[in-house]
Amino acid sequence: MHNATTAPDISYYDYIIVGGGTAGCPLAATLSQNYSVLLLERGGSPYGNPNITNLSAFGAALSDTSPTSPSQRFISEDGVINSRARVLGGGSCLNAGFYTRAGTDYVREVGWDGRLVNESYHWVERVVAFEPPMGQWQSAVRDGLLEVGVQPYNGFTYDHIVGTKVGGTIFDRDGHRHTAADLLQYANPTGLTVLLHATVHKVLFRTKGRQRPSAHGVAFRDASGIRHRAYLTNGPRSEIIISSGALGSPQLLMLSGVGPAQHLQAHNITVVLDQPMVGQGMSDNPMNSIFIPSPIPVEVSLIEVVGITGFGSYIEAAGGENFAGGNPRDYGIGGDFLLVKLIFCSYFQIGQLATVPPKERTPEALARAVQLMDSLEDAAFRGGFLLEKIMGPISTGHLELRTRNPNDNPAVTFNYFKETLDLQRCVQGISTIERIIESKSFSRFRYDYMSVPTLLNMTASSPINLLPKHANSSTSLEQFCKDTVMTIWHYHGGCQVGRVVDTDYKVLGVDALRVIDGSTFSYSPGTNPQATVMMLGRYMGVRILGERLDAEESK
Repeated sequence: MHNATTAPDISYYDYIIVGGGTAGCPLAATLSQNYSVLLLERGGSPYGNPNITNLSAFGAALSDTSPTSPSQRFISEDGVINSRARVLGGGSCLNAGFYTRAGTDYVREVGWDGRLVNESYHWVERVVAFEPPMGQWQSAVRDGLLEVGVQPYNGFTYDHIVGTKVGGTIFDRDGHRHTAADLLQYANPTGLTVLLHATVHKVLFRTKGRQRPSAHGVAFRDASGIRHRAYLTNGPRSEIIISSGALGSPQLLMLSGVGPAQHLQAHNITVVLDQPMVGQGMSDNPMNSIFIPSPIPVEVSLIEVVGITGFGSYIEAAGGENFAGGNPRDYGIGGDFLLVKLIFCSYFQIGQLATVPPKERTPEALARAVQLMDSLEDAAFRGGFLLEKIMGPISTGHLELRTRNPNDNPAVTFNYFKETLDLQRCVQGISTIERIIESKSFSRFRYDYMSVPTLLNMTASSPINLLPKHANSSTSLEQFCKDTVMTIWHYHGGCQVGRVVDTDYKVLGVDALRVIDGSTFSYSPGTNPQATVMMLGRYMGVRILGERLDAEESK
């Protein structure tokens, strides 16, 4: 890894990959076996940062809003707080670590080669995937899922199968995270150049004397603002590959002149190709959760168990005392996992102070309540979250540029629950969680006197997003879903297959340019996409090497 300030003004490579994230790292490692590869990452290194590495520090990187943070916060036009990665390794440096594959139906519908898909998953798993330890809390969630009918029990598996299972994790037994950046250990070191703090401003095209524009280089700036250019070598199969994620990839295409002509012209961007579908089909799987205070200690755990229901909702859990504390608006997940104390405060204000007659709710009484909260030990805030998220989703939105600066977030709208089926799946998911909370298997992790409506109120009254609140959110699960919607960072779309790229991920209408990452998805794969995004980087790297070898041998 090198800081981009050390880069020459002009350089040449067989492949230039924009974005050293979850797809870009395995792709670069694979292509470097036979060719020269430049991997450009706008963020820094994940190594040596305990906020990234340690499971116990989960959330700290998301709460870091400094310019050098590995996460960059954005708020969708829907009012949901979110984050995008700005670090080598991408979202695998920030997420809750769950590792699980796409379903076989998904692989078949997309048209991938099943054998190469499996080989590519194995290639990833040898480095980054582990079996989680499974403590008492996660075991109670597993048993609760089975008790309420999310059957059968499929044990520990990476496979996507209806029922309840223990999935993989990218955290090892010591609680240390292994990210997509670790896959660079597969690279040929003489074939790969990794530049950090390298922000690509545009892809450069040749247009004169050509029927179609052809990508031939990129312009990027280092941390000092110095401009550099990297060009493709003259080989006929050399390519630029954008792997900048669901926000970054459509954003960079637009900044480079590939996108809706009217929108580009409004930003004074020269139109290379009028492509109205760039930025369309943006989706984010809505996530809703319920916090359950526990009378007994809860082990620190992120996502380990999942209930894959037959109605299109996935049930997961996370817990532990390290989640107590912090302002929920400091976190990209909109406060989930990290708003325990604030939810408790809300509960005490709703539950205890509500029993005090209005005339007696003096400033002194309020002060005493706050003092009581401050005096409670952290053990009083122990507990965990049961969450549900829906498959798909069906609801979609769009992305637009705000400025011509690639460091600025684009404007994105996801239209959560616009489609009725998405909302129905959420309601069924929350209903299932309610039954798990009331199950015999889960009984020792909940207080008898806290009813399910009380627990719903605790979550609904917390500032987990910027949406208006409604009084009936604990009695109407439809309203609860809408009012408490959050992200779990599975957003995708913007450069979808069949709309912006073909089935080989080549950008339609231009030459020597591909997009390989989650922006090409129409639906999120499996319960959690990171395994499949890493797999896709490896899969397409092998495909590209094979195609080039076949072409050279046929000469």
